[in-house]
Amino acid sequence: DLLLSNSCIPFLGSTEGLDFRTLLLDEERGRLLIGAKDHIFLLNLIDVNKNVKKIYWPAAKEKVELCKLAGKDAHTECANFIRVLQPYNRTHVYVCGTGAFHPLCGYIELG
Repeated sequence: DLLLSNSCIPFLGSTEGLDFRTLLLDEERGRLLIGAKDHIFLLNLIDVNKNVKKIYWPAAKEKVELCKLAGKDAHTECANFIRVLQPYNRTHVYVCGTGAFHPLCGYIELG
């Protein structure tokens, strides 16, 4: 119904099936951060398909190999699924991912 009534703009930036997991709305700056499989997207709220910024943040190759050796599925479990997007201060966001069952966290500067 939303598409038919032109009440929404679908995000076309990812046709890769990235398994979106977490969102962080930054109303003050008009942005939306999306955590996905091996990626973090930064979108403009006015037009989510304009000036899309994307960070590729995969799990380390050795962690992916350990994950596969443990019997996990390489495509659905052995990746860095972004689970946490949390404002840290006015300039940074705290980010954590699964890291192929070896969690890792860091900070993203929102320049």
